[in-house]
Amino acid sequence: MGRSSIDGGQPAESSVETISFERFVREQRNPLLGFLRRRVSSEEDAQDIAQESLARLIRYRDHAPETWSALLYRIAINALNDRARRAQTHHLTDHVSLDENVHALASSEQAHEHRLDTHRELARVQQALLRLPPRCRDIYLLNRIDGMSYPEIATHCGISVKAVEKQIGKALALLRKQLGELDAGRN
Repeated sequence: MGRSSIDGGQPAESSVETISFERFVREQRNPLLGFLRRRVSSEEDAQDIAQESLARLIRYRDHAPETWSALLYRIAINALNDRARRAQTHHLTDHVSLDENVHALASSEQAHEHRLDTHRELARVQQALLRLPPRCRDIYLLNRIDGMSYPEIATHCGISVKAVEKQIGKALALLRKQLGELDAGRN
């Protein structure tokens, strides 16, 4: 079939086919979006796949116009399947966007001020422990840090359970007094 030229060498049929194809694309965009919206989770995904499908259809604009609709929907279905495979391969549903609601995410870290307060408090306790008489401190730490019972400490140190009780009581009283003095000195 010979083509005649219009407007400086443009083939007449090509110009008509281009107009026909462009009209087809305009007319099919909304129905295609409706088709895709029923198959994807967001409007953005439907818009993206529709745009991708219409862009791929351009390769087939030289085919018979009656095949364009079937081609367009076949391209769209393939694009949906490709996207689903990529999502499954990359576990996209398991990913959390850090851009959205970044401030709402709970942090496992303590606030800086809280960490500083904790370090100060530990330093105070350590200072008070170091002021205890050595035997009293050792017995207290065996109980509170090593988790030994009074009878175990008594056996370990070669003293009576009553002596262990006395040393623990002494340590608690001295610690209360020293930490109270430190609190009074801070205020």
